[in-house]
Amino acid sequence: MEGEIVNRVANSSLTNFDLEDYYDKGERVVYDIKENLFNGFVLKEKDFRAFVKENDWSAYQDKNVAIICSTDAIVPTWAYMLLVSALDPFAKNVIYGSLEKLEQYLFQDALSKIDLKEFEDARVIIKGCGRYPVPEFAYVEITRLLKPVAKSIMYGEACSAVPVFKAPK
Repeated sequence: MEGEIVNRVANSSLTNFDLEDYYDKGERVVYDIKENLFNGFVLKEKDFRAFVKENDWSAYQDKNVAIICSTDAIVPTWAYMLLVSALDPFAKNVIYGSLEKLEQYLFQDALSKIDLKEFEDARVIIKGCGRYPVPEFAYVEITRLLKPVAKSIMYGEACSAVPVFKAPK
């Protein structure tokens, strides 16, 4: 058929990789332990243990939780451990650190489960932008994971891909 439109991208040997497929869509929340500090600086063990025991942790059901202390208080390590023990039966994930660290953890976890055999000797194009906020960490991590197996790695869209890596012949 003359003048037929041919999708050369679809017919190419490129393997598309979309990091959004690995984006955890669960809610992200921060638990700031400062709310449990006496005068904003001191953690009273007896009061804190009572709070952890009596609090309704089901409010964190299926959420991704980042535990922080936003003040300069010295919080004993066991306090964070108690929080994780209380949150764990409800929360989907619990980490110590900022929302940024939580996002990194979620991607690290998801990307570590990829079967890299699918990408052996593949020409991989990692999709650049989309609907979800994919952190730079995820792009760095997937490049690190794919580099030993892929023939080449590119970034962007097939029509305007930026070469990132090409395996030596």
